[in-house]
Amino acid sequence: MRGRFTGWPERAMDVLWQLQGEPAHAVRERCRADRERLVRQPMIALLNEVADTDSRYEDFSVWHYRTDSWWWQHQGGVIRLGRKIEIDLRFDLDGLRVQGAWWYPDPGQVDMFRKAVASEGSGRELADIVADLRRKGYDICGDVMQRPPRGYPADHVRTDLLRHRSLIAARALGCGDWLHTPEAVDRVLSAAADLDALMMWLVRHVKRAA
Repeated sequence: MRGRFTGWPERAMDVLWQLQGEPAHAVRERCRADRERLVRQPMIALLNEVADTDSRYEDFSVWHYRTDSWWWQHQGGVIRLGRKIEIDLRFDLDGLRVQGAWWYPDPGQVDMFRKAVASEGSGRELADIVADLRRKGYDICGDVMQRPPRGYPADHVRTDLLRHRSLIAARALGCGDWLHTPEAVDRVLSAAADLDALMMWLVRHVKRAA
């Protein structure tokens, strides 16, 4: 049911400003309660609303704090769609960023990915999906080999995709006034819709290691 997420309060940015650089332990402890209430809890509320729209989005988690100051300066959340396949959100002073990712693959998943890329039907489908995401403003990246993998011709029509050992489509959603309103849910859902074809292709072809 919609209505729990009302946006990140403007004071959330003030808290993140205080945590820039290498904040001392005393600064972190002073900000801890406000950061939890103003930064982390809104991310939980947002992902709950996203999950309410589609049961595929129900397996999510929201980062806690770690020793490294980076984890205090950026609030992340992840929606798991399959083994090593997820939609990631990050909220920080730059606003909200979203990406669809298959990364840190299990043994066997890279081989499954390459076979699907090399196959005419599934490979052409992925190439079209990636091209469409680029047109929509997504950056396509990942762990990419310098050379084509062994066993595949160097002049393969999809050699750029074959060199991937992970695949990520990422886009910054920005830092507008909408971040402080329920509209942020709709922005995330729109991005999830953009990423859906890629995520489902990955779920079909590399969800489980051989």
